[in-house]
Amino acid sequence: MEYMQAPATSSQGNILCCTCGIPIPPNPANMCVSCLRTTVDISEGIPKQVNLHFCKQCERYLQPPASWVQCALESRELLALCLKKLKGNMTKVRLIDAGFLWTEPHSKRIKLKVTIQKEVMNGAILQQVFVVEFVIQGQMCDDCHRVEAKDFWNSVVQVRQKTSHKKTFYYLEQLILKHKLHQNALNIKEIHEGIDFYYATKQHAQKMVDFLQCTVPCRSKTSQRLISHDIHSNTFNYKSTYSIEIVPVCKDNVVCLSPRLAQSLGNMGQVCVCARVTSTIHLIDPNTLQIAEVDGGTYWRNPFNSLVSPRQLEEFIVMDTDVIRNQKLRAGAGIRSNKHTLAEVWVQKTSEMDTAQQYHCRTHLGHLLNIGDLVQGFDFANSNVNDEFLNKMNPSHIPDVVLIKKSYNRSKRVKRRNWKLKEMDKDREGMAPEDERQYQDFLEDLEEDEALRKNVNIFRDASKIPVESDTDDEGAPRISLMEMLEDLSLADATGGEGADILATRFSTQQHQTHSHAEPLA
Repeated sequence: MEYMQAPATSSQGNILCCTCGIPIPPNPANMCVSCLRTTVDISEGIPKQVNLHFCKQCERYLQPPASWVQCALESRELLALCLKKLKGNMTKVRLIDAGFLWTEPHSKRIKLKVTIQKEVMNGAILQQVFVVEFVIQGQMCDDCHRVEAKDFWNSVVQVRQKTSHKKTFYYLEQLILKHKLHQNALNIKEIHEGIDFYYATKQHAQKMVDFLQCTVPCRSKTSQRLISHDIHSNTFNYKSTYSIEIVPVCKDNVVCLSPRLAQSLGNMGQVCVCARVTSTIHLIDPNTLQIAEVDGGTYWRNPFNSLVSPRQLEEFIVMDTDVIRNQKLRAGAGIRSNKHTLAEVWVQKTSEMDTAQQYHCRTHLGHLLNIGDLVQGFDFANSNVNDEFLNKMNPSHIPDVVLIKKSYNRSKRVKRRNWKLKEMDKDREGMAPEDERQYQDFLEDLEEDEALRKNVNIFRDASKIPVESDTDDEGAPRISLMEMLEDLSLADATGGEGADILATRFSTQQHQTHSHAEPLA
């Protein structure tokens, strides 16, 4: 304890302490430091031991009255939280400095060194330094209590797509990982035809719904279920359910549009191929290269279904090809694609190589196909498709074969793939062989479609050989190193035992700073 006094001049003499009588420099209290210490205690009323509530499950501290905050040891956030516990008792003093003192990590004690000032007798300013001990007491927060009680979720977002392929879900998963929207979810459960996201608050669920509506073409419904009702305070406890239905169309699906919708999209043909599904459905007419985008609202007003599933695609071999140039479009035609080339091709099924049966069709893959290439397509001539709009079309306008994508050797592509994707932690019973095949289809789509992978974080796989070119010897597209991110870990950055080295170094630095008082922010 010490008092603040004006600087002494050369002509100023000493006076006697009014209590003990020893000579001292003049001060407003006319008392020495020892007598002031025994007479006045400016820290009176400030508790020297305070309880601090801590949740072990989520490692958060209670900030009265009901909020929980994440604070690291000896951080500014924890310092501010501790001072708020003392704020009500420090209204008559002035806070000068505060900082942490070193304590054993497992002692459940936090010691704070506090420096305060106060004006005492006759205007004398007294400064005192004392230690406040905070005792950490365990208390489970409301969120963790719900988890332990198996009644942890307040809102659930149910995402569904009635289709046989999961390409849209794989793409949606990467978007969620990129924007880190999965961090607020208490649990993610994968079920048939969709995924369920569980949240503790309705605001987090609404944020996910808004993201989905901006990311994929969909429609939503909301419902509430009453859990409890307090008649005294007139409060209600609801559980909310958000149902999101994604359009049942995936990439590489063949669709048949209604005549009205086809006319509104620029007089394009009714039979189209889905190039990709992002926030809209991207369609291309294989006969004219016309492209169009269908948003969610337009789709639900004029719905159409996929005519073929991936299992029904057959493999063809290109026998002859002829590029069509200067194609004349009909009146009112829309935009044509500049990334594709229109061509007429003669193809033959690989399963019918012992016959002379060949099929003639137009395709938008003229820039990729050469004689002898393998291509996947759908055989309309020998299939029975039950579709409302296709059955009403003129048979002469229905193509015999619609080619979807060029086929490559999958085993070689998997072996040479030197990149990987991250996945969300979700509950599922296991990946079926069909799911594994669909996931490989999605990875191949990322390699073939540059516009699709712009929205996806692709990480380099250190266990694979680096890429030397964008294509392999068969011409299959590959992702270059320029488009990949480094999947850095602590061990990679420091070489093997980097985690232990950094942990030891951090512990040493933390021990050195324990004896210094941290200045108040």
